[in-house]
Amino acid sequence: MERTPPDRGRVLESYQDGVTAIRGLAETAGDWDVPTPCADWQLIDLAGHLRCVAENFLEYLQDAPDSRLAKLFAQEAASAVLIRQQARQNATELAVLPPEPGPERILAFGVSAGAYADLMPDMWDRTHLIYRGTKYTVGDHAGAACVEWHLHAWDMARAVGADYRPRDPDLLVSAWHWGVPHLPLERGDAWEAVLRSSGRSPRWPDPGEGTGRTRRRRAARQAVRRPPASPGGSAGRPAR
Repeated sequence: MERTPPDRGRVLESYQDGVTAIRGLAETAGDWDVPTPCADWQLIDLAGHLRCVAENFLEYLQDAPDSRLAKLFAQEAASAVLIRQQARQNATELAVLPPEPGPERILAFGVSAGAYADLMPDMWDRTHLIYRGTKYTVGDHAGAACVEWHLHAWDMARAVGADYRPRDPDLLVSAWHWGVPHLPLERGDAWEAVLRSSGRSPRWPDPGEGTGRTRRRRAARQAVRRPPASPGGSAGRPAR
């Protein structure tokens, strides 16, 4: 069945909603060492990941259609291969970030995310990448960025003991199909489908749900974290 591309206006609104939510949640964070729904990540790690992803998205947009991401998808590799390759990239980028505090990482995220938002309307129909013979535009990838920001807003909310649900979860379903073409989307409630398809449990930190519920000790942080890949610009399954 052919899926309808997401509406441009709704994508732009959802993108800004996601960025605003992340920045607002960061202002409420008092302890950046609390665990998150992303396995093995504390909130400070998630802030670093957001900075890296926003910088990558901006790079991919500026370099389209010849970006590193486009070249990765042009390999037409299996989804599992794409996930592994980008997971290694994410781990490397996070490991080499300077030891800056969480608010500074979120500030850097906001700068790159804002620059992306300024550029993408005029580039909306430009080819972003080609995957298995199908062209995906900058507008399609903007939908993937929406998914990324809202998922991580939920991660941040849960980490600080709050809840989060985007205003337009149905838009994220459409954005997933066009912006994350290599990963399937589960059925059911729109937002829960996005959460579960990204590897998250909507009921985290319920002990019966499995991942990401145990706070790590500082002594265990010496090992390099392996950040799971993100859905849109990061070519893989979002962090659990």
